[in-house]
Amino acid sequence: MEKLTLQVNKEDAGQRIDAWLAANLENVTRSAAQRMLEEGRVTMGGRIPAKNCKLTGGETVEVVLPEPEPVDVVPQDIPLDVVYEDGDVIVVNKPKGLVVHPAPGHPDGTLVNALLYHCGDSLSGVGGALRPGIVHRIDRDTSGLIIAAKNDFAHQKLAAQLQDHTLARIYECIVTGNLREDSGTVDAPIGRHPVDRKKMAVVSGGRSAVTHWTVLARYPGFTYAECRLETGRTHQIRVHMAHIGHPILGDAVYGKPVPGLRGQCLHAVGLRFLHPRTGEPVELRCGLPEEFQAQLRKLERRM
Repeated sequence: MEKLTLQVNKEDAGQRIDAWLAANLENVTRSAAQRMLEEGRVTMGGRIPAKNCKLTGGETVEVVLPEPEPVDVVPQDIPLDVVYEDGDVIVVNKPKGLVVHPAPGHPDGTLVNALLYHCGDSLSGVGGALRPGIVHRIDRDTSGLIIAAKNDFAHQKLAAQLQDHTLARIYECIVTGNLREDSGTVDAPIGRHPVDRKKMAVVSGGRSAVTHWTVLARYPGFTYAECRLETGRTHQIRVHMAHIGHPILGDAVYGKPVPGLRGQCLHAVGLRFLHPRTGEPVELRCGLPEEFQAQLRKLERRM
């Protein structure tokens, strides 16, 4: 059972606690936050607040997350593009369309099912029964490098690197419109969308989120860019680029779908970390998928 301690910012004053929890807890909807409040899983100053309690700013909120519902996660022989593997970690080039871990609507056929088949019993248990070995995630329709830990020691070391930014994740994307500057940073908090609960958005009171971007090439009406994550919020790059007026090409959720293009042109090309056991730096790169390259060729022909 996981326990979290969260701090309410001054600018969050006036928000209902159920809405604030939904914005600050990953994969928690407002109705789920209300259930947690009703079940006494949320305390503030040692007391259980009402779900319509208004925050004043500065409070400390303690949350006991419910255990995930038991799911029989079975190994499945799903092909993996393994970029790096040793006794502690495995790095996979995840294809677009592959869900990382089982969830409602995706009970199997996920990267976790494939890893269980490939690695056998040698996966960290830190992520719980549903996410064994998973250190960070990539959206279903985003492709690229993802790292998993083969034991708890490696998982804890890599999780710490996520927190102190030693573990670096580099993405490339095509965005709509022309970015005016050659580089920049989006520093804007991300939380659950206030109306559409299936989406994320830049919201007051959301979790801190920072994305650094650099232009790689410019085309009429589009920009090819590199993005580096300083934090790892759900849909972070997609939300941030849409927030500054440049949604990712093909993003049907935060932009517009493109006929003939499956999902968004967003690919995790690079991963850099310190090996959890040796401390030696490991830097990995992978090429762009053919579908992404085809879009670049189309844009180059327009020049």
